[in-house]
Amino acid sequence: MRAVNLALFQWIAAGYDPNPWLLPLASAIALGGAWVTVGLMGWAVWQRPSERVYVIAALVVSAATASIAHAIAGLLDLPRPFMLGLSPVYIAHGARGSLPSAHAAVMFTVALIFLLRPRLRVLGFAMVAAAAITGWARVYVGVHFPLDIAAGLLVAVAVGTAFSVVQWLGRRSIARFIARDDCREGPLASEVETAGPSRGDSP
Repeated sequence: MRAVNLALFQWIAAGYDPNPWLLPLASAIALGGAWVTVGLMGWAVWQRPSERVYVIAALVVSAATASIAHAIAGLLDLPRPFMLGLSPVYIAHGARGSLPSAHAAVMFTVALIFLLRPRLRVLGFAMVAAAAITGWARVYVGVHFPLDIAAGLLVAVAVGTAFSVVQWLGRRSIARFIARDDCREGPLASEVETAGPSRGDSP
């Protein structure tokens, strides 16, 4: 796995001989790619008022994902490419744990949560593309290995699955609660209907 990771990095990354026009583009995407996801979330809040609570939930889950990714990276404390001398660091970045990529974890998490919602699915696909391109850019500029991006995606899948399960359980609990209330009200409603008007009522 390490050999494959290094081989992919050398194939993707700028290394010590960057393309003069691709490097500025990759640097801009590496630094600002996450704002595409933020912008799409803002657009969803503006254009889909009925989905605002869901978008806020996605924002909360993304914050939790960032904490999880940083905790794992701190625990593993794996060096970044520029820390190993495999590439210069072409953007400002701290020398902290590399795997998983927090950018990838958060961006893919929001994308997957949007994909779970039919009315937000198109935006979800756009977010997946943005996350993938941002992941490529961060490898290109020397701050991540390809495996870091893949690990970020795995974290996102785990969090997205947990979100989906919680959502399903919540809906199921609400459905049971409503069904229970209907059962309680049903006999009473039937008695009222069968009883009809009282004798003292005027026709």
